[in-house]
Amino acid sequence: MPTTSKIISKVTSIDAIVREIRNFLTVPTPDAWVTHATSDLATLLIDHANCEYKAAATGMSLITKYRHMPRLQRLMARLIREEMLHYEQVLAFMERMGVEFRPLSASRYAKTLRESVRTDEAGRLVDLLIVGAIVEARSCERFAALWPHLPSSLGRYYKSLLRSEGRHYQDYLALARENDTENSVDQRLSHFLKIDQRLIQSPDQEFRFHSGIPA
Repeated sequence: MPTTSKIISKVTSIDAIVREIRNFLTVPTPDAWVTHATSDLATLLIDHANCEYKAAATGMSLITKYRHMPRLQRLMARLIREEMLHYEQVLAFMERMGVEFRPLSASRYAKTLRESVRTDEAGRLVDLLIVGAIVEARSCERFAALWPHLPSSLGRYYKSLLRSEGRHYQDYLALARENDTENSVDQRLSHFLKIDQRLIQSPDQEFRFHSGIPA
């Protein structure tokens, strides 16, 4: 389990970001997922756009509910701006590559993580922030796994996202620790990281940005 100082450290290079993320997560993205993703860029881009939109919506939901927390407000405001910019940029790649938007069902990933969020108010906030951190960390790890195998312009773009995704992960975890009144963060991190490991390593019937091993 990462220490508090590690979680809130300031990353200064892409290599440092990737090392920190890989150390935080318990398992890497399987090679089979990367191979499938590079053969289905249309679905990858559509679901990536969906993920950026949902990430911004999650930040807005937290801003709306926790108006009395100035630091959360500031960090989520920045996150929302960046996620919506990424959404716009992914849409531009889709247009450039001739990918037409089509409805996709949501992956099991975020839904399954959220099913374990506690219902009491203090526990719910900490768990939502932990889930946010894990989702951002897994996104960052997948960008790192993908970018060397993608067409040059898309690969460079995915590499450019590593810094912001790494910061989002750090911001979420820092907020979880700052708002933890029950000293439960380490235990809850372990719980949610086990769920992430199971979802990433198990067969998945649908290919999505956060899906498991393609069945």
